[in-house]
Amino acid sequence: MTATNKSPYKKPKHVLLTGATGYIGKRLIPALVEQQIRVTCLIRHQEMADEFTAMNCNVMVGDLATGDGLEQVPEDIDVAYFLVHAMSDVSQDLIDVETAIAVNFIKMLKKASVRQIIYLSGLSNHTNVSTHLQSRIAVENILIRSFIPTTILRSSIIIGSGSSSFEIIRDLVEKVPIMIAPKWINNQCQPISIYNVIELLIGVVHHPDCMNQIFDIGGPDVLTFKTMMLKLATFRGLRRWIISVPVLSLRLSSLWLFFVTSTNFSLSKYLVDSMKEDSLCKTNPITDIIPIKPFDFDTCLKRTFSKIEDHAVISSWKDSWHIAKRSKGLSDYIHVPTHGCFVEHHTVLIDDIESVKDKCWSIGGANGWYFFNWAWRLRGVMDQCVGGVGLNRGRRHQTNIKAGDALDFWRVIYADKTEGRLLLYAEMKLPGNAWLEWQIKPTGDTQQLIQTATFRPQGIFGRLYWFALYPFHFMIFKGLAKSIARP
Repeated sequence: MTATNKSPYKKPKHVLLTGATGYIGKRLIPALVEQQIRVTCLIRHQEMADEFTAMNCNVMVGDLATGDGLEQVPEDIDVAYFLVHAMSDVSQDLIDVETAIAVNFIKMLKKASVRQIIYLSGLSNHTNVSTHLQSRIAVENILIRSFIPTTILRSSIIIGSGSSSFEIIRDLVEKVPIMIAPKWINNQCQPISIYNVIELLIGVVHHPDCMNQIFDIGGPDVLTFKTMMLKLATFRGLRRWIISVPVLSLRLSSLWLFFVTSTNFSLSKYLVDSMKEDSLCKTNPITDIIPIKPFDFDTCLKRTFSKIEDHAVISSWKDSWHIAKRSKGLSDYIHVPTHGCFVEHHTVLIDDIESVKDKCWSIGGANGWYFFNWAWRLRGVMDQCVGGVGLNRGRRHQTNIKAGDALDFWRVIYADKTEGRLLLYAEMKLPGNAWLEWQIKPTGDTQQLIQTATFRPQGIFGRLYWFALYPFHFMIFKGLAKSIARP
């Protein structure tokens, strides 16, 4: 993606990208690198560094929430993108958390020669502003008061493979033939393509008419949420009926999204709250300054499903969810403990190594869990009933796995297909910690698949949990290992 010739776009020398592990950040990196711009990505965990260095980016490890490591910011940064949000992780005090992050962001930039901040915010041009949008406005005010020239893009719903809004709408349409929906289903918005969002995030860089400006960005179509879902259903060849009722409260609507779609409860609550009002562009038409061609909704659908069908989804909003709250990083779980743990091994001889690797790397999501898949789904429902993530997250790609990916109610901790080792950490609600690992190792003239389930209980309840479910776990895990090893 390149800047248009009609724009006075001036290529920055050095860009700092926060929110690099998020949906937008991962889409923006290739567009910046393509223009041979030096990019430094701020990430929280050193274990994620290899992914960004492979994309020809520099890496800075720091935490905007705590301020740790921010003193390492390069002094020659001249453009800083602020693409951070905490909706997926914070169920309360969202405004306080996000403003604290913004304050630390500004403190960090005072050590660099930043000439522009670019912030992707949310449309908030009505009076009944949700908590989510209140937090965005509070962040906007902090950035503006920093005296660093700031460009704010207030986005309507973003349509693209892997975006939270699109994936939630897609989940509803594909899973629920008849929907009893809250009245906000008839509110209006202006869905915008992720491609156009990236174009604008680059187009405003060093643009003299974009400094200290706020722009509403959206696509050319004004649609209700109901219309969007029906259009998506038609595009997918599905017949759907949507009935709106006025009685679904914020909590009931959030629970409805939580159980049907891949979102967690925290995010669903903020999204539903934001949908109570129309989300329409009213200020500063940015296309008068940045001459892009916004895609209409039908074109967005065609482009999006083309990426999905080609297995070319670069990023997903689900992969930016934090690993368990107790975790400081993936490395905390990469060395599976042995002391005080219950361990269950299953070893199976294998003939076709590549076939076994392919099965391991394709497990979960739409492919299922190979043995007693209904039991895994039941466990996912039970997990959601107690506030866990359940199985609705699925996986980013059907056959590709990398460390940090979400995989149903697991998190990928280590994945090396050449070595033949895959390690998952459980993010379901448990009275303890759990790991599931597969390793392929030689034994004489043959090869064997070693499957290891490890559970580290917390307190007496953790031990009761293990012994109560052990017969079921033994049967399911034994069957799983045999199913993976079977040609």
